[in-house]
Amino acid sequence: MTFAAEIPYGAYWSTPFAKWQGSFANLHSVSFCAQVTRRELEKRRISPEIFDFGVLGMSVPQKGSFYGLPWLMGMIGAGTVGGPTLAQACATGVRCLLAGAQEIAAGLATTALIATCDRTSNGPHLYYPNPAGPGGTGKAEDWVMDNFGCDPLGGHSMLQTAENAARKHQVETAAQHDLVLRRQEQYRAALAEDSAFLKRFMSLPFEVPNAAFTKTAGTIAGDEGLTVSTQEGLARLKPVLPGGTVTFGGQTHPADGNAGLVLATPGKARELSGKPELAIRLKGFGQSRVDLAFMPEAPAPAAKRALEAAGLTIADMDAVKTHNPFALNDILFAKATGYDVSKMNNFGSSLIWGHPQGPMGTRAIIELIEELVARGGGRGLFTGCAAGDTALAVVIEVADRR
Repeated sequence: MTFAAEIPYGAYWSTPFAKWQGSFANLHSVSFCAQVTRRELEKRRISPEIFDFGVLGMSVPQKGSFYGLPWLMGMIGAGTVGGPTLAQACATGVRCLLAGAQEIAAGLATTALIATCDRTSNGPHLYYPNPAGPGGTGKAEDWVMDNFGCDPLGGHSMLQTAENAARKHQVETAAQHDLVLRRQEQYRAALAEDSAFLKRFMSLPFEVPNAAFTKTAGTIAGDEGLTVSTQEGLARLKPVLPGGTVTFGGQTHPADGNAGLVLATPGKARELSGKPELAIRLKGFGQSRVDLAFMPEAPAPAAKRALEAAGLTIADMDAVKTHNPFALNDILFAKATGYDVSKMNNFGSSLIWGHPQGPMGTRAIIELIEELVARGGGRGLFTGCAAGDTALAVVIEVADRR
């Protein structure tokens, strides 16, 4: 199956990702996303007036974010455009892409903005009133920390889901650490030749605004606050949970940032493309949910459904990208699909550059597109898990339109 919507080549972007409490920690995520979107559209000579639909993806509330997508579109100069604000934890990017594709397929839009953002730093501290509580007291929640630490359905942490899967599939710490080193090696390829791969879609050096968005507070050269691991350093780490296998070195880190892309009918996509001869098509989507507290198992069945929808197999994929909050995720995916674990996630992945949730999948999809373009075209898969033991996947094709 091929969706009626295409991604114009080059009509996408991402900020660097900054480790939490870093350079983006005090930037309102929606306002920051609007500023970046305005600048990136202007660089591509794309007028905000072309949009007739938009989707905002975010998973961490910010002040005023009740107004969601309409607020964002107003800030970029597209004040007549509406659309939803969506959240599906780390699968938010794919969910937003699917929502835009469905709107265009239904004939309700021709050109959509898909904007995704999050700030895990300084997450909101919420108070839920309860007049019936003792003394009228309510309940409080630290949005980011409490939800990382507890799935309300089972009372377990996200880390526990990894340990459950590691125990079931007998994956040891050493195998996870070996894969971390491979993923860091792949990311270094994105930094080669003065970050040439990243500069395909990222404005570097990146100008960081002040909290009021009135001036530039500084610049960063690229993704900020990343850990450079060595085999010896990883070997010294102990599992985070007693009796477990996952160390701090074998998992990703919370981060801040945003990413966006344009989605349009084929005719509009060709007009907006930096390479009109290329067609970037959406071939299939898939969703899955696995057993409670086994989240790292979810990407493989989601990928299978996306491939089935596209009428393809894993052997047809020229590139595969995953959301890998734990190195374990990729090991399980490779076992389930037969795909070579060392060939997945060329040029980087969330295991290395971080976990800002909403924009994470969008950036991975952008990198997947650029990897396919660099190899002269082909088909690629992105899949990744999300809170609640779910996952979403998408199959993309880059082909010569002529």
